[in-house]
Amino acid sequence: MATAEHHPHAAKLNELEATAICGNDISSSCLYVSALAISYAGQYAWLALLVVGAVLFLFRKIYGEVVGALPLNGGAYNVLLNTTSKRNAALAACLTILSYMATAVLSANEAMHYLHTLWHGLPILWATVGLLGLFLLLTILGMSESAIVAVVIFLVHLASLTLLVGVAVWYLATHGFHNLALNFQVPVKGGSILNALFFGFSAAMLGISGFESSANFVEEQARGVFQKTLRNMWVVVTVFNPLIAFLAVAVLPLVEVGQHTETLLSHLGTVTGGPWLGTAISVNAVAVLSGAVLTSFVGVSGLMKRMTLDRILPQFFLKENKRGSNYLILIVFFALCVSVLFITQGQLGPLAGVYTISFLSVMAFFALGNFLLKRKRPNLPRPVYAGILTVSLALLGVLVALFGNVKIHPEYLIVFLQYFLPAMGVVAIMLNRIAILNLLLSAAESLAQHLPRAARLARLKVRKQLKDLAQQEFVFFTKGDNVSNLNKVMAYVVENEFTNRLRIVTLLKEGEQYPEELLNDIRVLDRAYEQIEVELVTMQGHFGPDLIEELSTKWNIPKNFMFIGSPGDRFPYQISELGGVRLII
Repeated sequence: MATAEHHPHAAKLNELEATAICGNDISSSCLYVSALAISYAGQYAWLALLVVGAVLFLFRKIYGEVVGALPLNGGAYNVLLNTTSKRNAALAACLTILSYMATAVLSANEAMHYLHTLWHGLPILWATVGLLGLFLLLTILGMSESAIVAVVIFLVHLASLTLLVGVAVWYLATHGFHNLALNFQVPVKGGSILNALFFGFSAAMLGISGFESSANFVEEQARGVFQKTLRNMWVVVTVFNPLIAFLAVAVLPLVEVGQHTETLLSHLGTVTGGPWLGTAISVNAVAVLSGAVLTSFVGVSGLMKRMTLDRILPQFFLKENKRGSNYLILIVFFALCVSVLFITQGQLGPLAGVYTISFLSVMAFFALGNFLLKRKRPNLPRPVYAGILTVSLALLGVLVALFGNVKIHPEYLIVFLQYFLPAMGVVAIMLNRIAILNLLLSAAESLAQHLPRAARLARLKVRKQLKDLAQQEFVFFTKGDNVSNLNKVMAYVVENEFTNRLRIVTLLKEGEQYPEELLNDIRVLDRAYEQIEVELVTMQGHFGPDLIEELSTKWNIPKNFMFIGSPGDRFPYQISELGGVRLII
């Protein structure tokens, strides 16, 4: 999901609206995760899904602490950007983009499989391309998800799942548990219950994909809503996923489950309630899964725009059409989705493998971000605190699931790497542009004797690019930090940003004298870091959103190029109110 630009005076999303937007994402997995878990854990799939619910319960506190302390859009990317280096944040961002890509493809493909139960002549692969293309056009035209539409889809989806569960329970009450008894006589998958639970748990972790979506639009939510969305999402998947898996095992022979992997819920509805229920489930599935596709397009657009503004991706991605859409981002994302669709030929297994590896990696980074937050930002106020044991167990659960998915299908790791490595390659080039441009400049110099005209043009072009990169100013606000902290600031700027200009701003109270000691410290650092020109700016004023807005406009410096140290628990503002100002020490 994500992330429209934050407007402080816009109406905030209430609990139902916010839950619906992220709930449509996570609850859409109910439509395929039961079949996936049964294929690996057989009759014990419901138990594996309960273990997944337990791991998700731990992540409720992890997300609550991190996002409570840093209530900013961007999820894992934002957490790492404010606790560690831009390179680490870019790694998490690439994984998130892959997760969005797999979400879009998997959801669109599953939607067309359910539609195929209603229209048997539908060419599923090309229909999936068509659905992805439809949402490409809608998002280019500026359409994004409406909270009202999301609420309607979510409530209808919950009603449909509740109806399916109710009908299946009635079917068992009237027809008995004959199939359940037979299924428990079938040899356990993997040779033992422990193996069945291990592989079933690993595959079933796909069922909580989308849990991170609420963190991607936290700034649009009313105060206190975020924690409730985490609770509500946990309840939905912990109740419905194990229950539906158990009912499927109780009603259908395991062989029959394998024959209807892509459309298990509609088949279960047809068996227990008749064709009308199967049709209702299919129609609901198409709507919910299509909503998840839209979520992916909107979400990836917001994330990649933020990365581009942070100069991690090429600046041409910022081009907008008349409706304000970053159409190049959307077109590139669509092309990636179509390519992974044809590479996997729309098979659920490989798609789910790519999805699960990228999603679980993002979850792991969020747990690591929690550890970093505790160590580097201990004074930030937070409404929830996740204990070290909680975070460790959650991280262990994610790593076990990652290992299990790779062990089940090592070939899926190859498909994942085919996209992840090129994405990181682009990011690595962008983050090392200065070094690459200097190499090109040296190459042009060596060619000067043989191709003087071409070398001169190349030198001019490279030098212009180096100059343009270095001219961007950055700002650090300080209360008069000691030389050690200022040294950390300089080291961060050198390591993470392309600039030779830094303004250090300190605010004076009325009657307060010019900070001579601070000026002396800055002179020392200015000599130590010759590549950066440091300017000390002193002014009277009160640090807050109004001052940041004023200086950003006056100096033409984006707010995400302004830095502060970690504030204490008496800081009067939420970090989200500062418009994207970054914490770097």
